[in-house]
Amino acid sequence: MSLRLRLTLWYSGILAITLLLFGIAFYVYISMKTEANHKQLLEDQGKLVVSQIRLIPQWNVFTMPELNDFKSAGVLLQANLTNGQTDKSNNFRGRLPFDRDSTFTRAEKEVSWFSSIQEDEYNLLIYHIRMESDGQIIGVLQVATEITDNLNFLNNVRTVLIVLSFLAVLIAGTLGWYLALRALRPIEHVIMAANQIERGTDLGQRIEHVGPNDEVGRLTNTVNSMLSRLQSTYQELEEAYRAQRRFVSDASHELRTPLTTIRGNVELLEKVWHSDVDQQDMQLTLEAMHDISQEAARMSRLVNDLLALARADAGQQIEHTDVKLGPIVEEVIRKANFLPHQAEWRYGDLTELEGVIVKGSEDYLQQLLFIFIENAFKYTEQGYVQLDILRLDNQVGIRISDTGIGMEPDQIPQIFERFYRADTSRGQTSGTGLGLSIAKWIIDEHHGSIEVLSKKNQGSTFLIWLPMQLE
Repeated sequence: MSLRLRLTLWYSGILAITLLLFGIAFYVYISMKTEANHKQLLEDQGKLVVSQIRLIPQWNVFTMPELNDFKSAGVLLQANLTNGQTDKSNNFRGRLPFDRDSTFTRAEKEVSWFSSIQEDEYNLLIYHIRMESDGQIIGVLQVATEITDNLNFLNNVRTVLIVLSFLAVLIAGTLGWYLALRALRPIEHVIMAANQIERGTDLGQRIEHVGPNDEVGRLTNTVNSMLSRLQSTYQELEEAYRAQRRFVSDASHELRTPLTTIRGNVELLEKVWHSDVDQQDMQLTLEAMHDISQEAARMSRLVNDLLALARADAGQQIEHTDVKLGPIVEEVIRKANFLPHQAEWRYGDLTELEGVIVKGSEDYLQQLLFIFIENAFKYTEQGYVQLDILRLDNQVGIRISDTGIGMEPDQIPQIFERFYRADTSRGQTSGTGLGLSIAKWIIDEHHGSIEVLSKKNQGSTFLIWLPMQLE
């Protein structure tokens, strides 16, 4: 059974029960109110008649009032005396039923009571009231009214209530079915969208909702937000998958070159080994061994970089301690002199580093600075590479600038991607294309940031910001 049908049956059933209870209460109220009015009329009339009875002491005779004087529309009077006499008003064609024995016996116990008679020709409500004088019962007065019209009226009321209730439930059920359709239509859209997502056809579809921000509206908004997050996550996974394939392709390319060189040189050594060695062959052997050593070192660097990025991908966090930044920078500056370079190596005033402490790792901070300095040396054949220190509020900046080949503006956002090389020819400069990716990870782990400025053939500037605390 669908939710739409269940909702319709529920509130139709509730409405039917409500109307049934209301109809019963209304019918009982009308019935009791009408009956009470008739009984009050009969009581008033009976008491009025009884109050007019007179006793003639000298004759010891009771005088009865003329009953026709008390008759009113629809009220019948009949006096039944203990001496057997009967008097009645002339607005009734017959006689009121009267059982002398049972009536007088009851009159001895009760002053008044009601009874009713329902026959084919008429329906009567009768009020019996005891007539007495000085404690002696002289008769019973019957005051009656015909209630046929009243019963017909109540029957009509009952019929109208039943018919109206049935029509109300039918109309409410029809409208409820339609309203349930409109109210649950967004849920149908949710189901359709979920089915499309399950089939993987369209993650960009959103559920349209025109109406108030009720429960269904909030559900629609929540599902739309969930779909947006699913779409974003799916796109990120797709991008990660593409990046992984690109990563594997680039890593294979980077590893293939040194392996090819090593294999070629090994084959050369094998030929030389099985031939007579002269001076020229000895020179070739030394060159082959030198090439093998260089390519092995290159592969070692590549593997180390890949391991570092693998640790970063695995969520490895750098252990943070309080380290003084000044000695780290001084050590990097000293060791940078021994790096292969053609450009002039400069550094500015280091007094800004006095008392500067950062939360981080000494080894990783050194690696971070060496990455940028080595890159600057690699891409700067003439001019200079310079390191400067800046301070701004609670941050310390390390700026490394050069006068090298620089980059186009559209290349800057991509330089931190793995295996990305600003120079299109991979063999133009040595390197794996992983250094800046590792540097970005180290900066992020130290809660820092980096700014990059570069112009083609004019040089590049890298400004690393690290949060600091003073001693």
